[in-house]
Amino acid sequence: MEQLLHYVWKHKIFPLMPLQTTSGQPVEVIDPGLPNTDAGPDFFNAKLKINGTLWVGNVELHTQASDWFRHGHNRDTVYDNVILHVVGESDCEVYYANGGIVPQLLLHCPDNVRRCYDELRQTEIYPPCYSILASLPKLTVHSWLSALQVERFEQKAQAIAARLERCNNHWEDVFFITLARNLGFGLNGDAFEAWAAHLPFRAVDKHRDSLFQVEAFFLGQAGLLEEDWQEDCYYRELQKEFHYLQRKFELSAPVSGDRWRFLRLRPGNFPHVRLAQLAWLYHKEQSLFSRVMAAETAEDIKKIISSRTSPYWETHFTFKKSSPHQEKRLGENALNLILINTVIPFLYAYGMHRADERLCDRATCFLEALKAENNHVTRLWSGAGLPVYTAADSQALLQLQKEYCDRKDCLRCRFGYEYLRGKK
Repeated sequence: MEQLLHYVWKHKIFPLMPLQTTSGQPVEVIDPGLPNTDAGPDFFNAKLKINGTLWVGNVELHTQASDWFRHGHNRDTVYDNVILHVVGESDCEVYYANGGIVPQLLLHCPDNVRRCYDELRQTEIYPPCYSILASLPKLTVHSWLSALQVERFEQKAQAIAARLERCNNHWEDVFFITLARNLGFGLNGDAFEAWAAHLPFRAVDKHRDSLFQVEAFFLGQAGLLEEDWQEDCYYRELQKEFHYLQRKFELSAPVSGDRWRFLRLRPGNFPHVRLAQLAWLYHKEQSLFSRVMAAETAEDIKKIISSRTSPYWETHFTFKKSSPHQEKRLGENALNLILINTVIPFLYAYGMHRADERLCDRATCFLEALKAENNHVTRLWSGAGLPVYTAADSQALLQLQKEYCDRKDCLRCRFGYEYLRGKK
């Protein structure tokens, strides 16, 4: 398959015999080139000697030589700078758009590499590379996890940039939207993001000094004040206030209350409670994003984002039923997750935006100082022999799971490379 051929070429896993083109000209690979993930040839800026002459250009790979014609490269001048066509099966000669013959190399994948790759793809044991993990050098593990951590930072920074574009580059709004999403803790994450993106922030700001009015905005725009629930006085007051605010600011229709999920949620995670905590935080902190970015320590940030609720919610999880008195603060675990999934990515993204390395370094330091998350992914890798100590480790492993293991993309994974290289 072509993906495996890419791997063999990229890592120069060549047979011991001298390489030569299908026409018999000797080939020496000085540099296989840089992999191209966009349209165009597969490898850029390769350096080769063909029949003693140094060539610098691009390399295209195909399972069968005839794929060159099936993909229309013989009619595309973009491929006129291909200096070598590497194939797994040479079933024909291929030509440039001007009619010239493209030098072609028949490259076989070593049997042991193909066998190990098939093992990785077909095993039902997870992770498939478990048998080598405990024996890997610490430097190999550390370097790959560090690269995965940076990769995850960059992905989250891209998501933040996309939200910024939708919010006219208003960092405070985007920080609150992201915070709201992460307070959904998975099950209600999409609903919280849709709700927060729907909030009329400038209208809410005019009444920010009143926690009651902020709650009316938040719960009303969440579609949770739509019922005729006359038995609850606080509900009626919030509903009346929200209807007033709707008319005053000509608000668009609330999001549907049907979006919120309650099944298999602990009461402390019910949307009503989380919205009440967000309302309290929005009321308390007038410049939440700015304060968080200026904080020097993780403990300082926790003090800023630590939230509670208005007195009503100390005896309620929803409007329909009272509960024993309980002050509903964000717990230590929730605060750590907010640090990991909201604050730290924003430190990195804002540092990149401002070209401020201190913020990026602070993001990394905070992540390395926090304990690893305890979830099925971290437990799985830890059980396979990979140490997981800090949140930097757990975030790297979540990236590994999402972008490599779930896609069975072992050929781009450093652990997969070690498996193919080390097993005989």
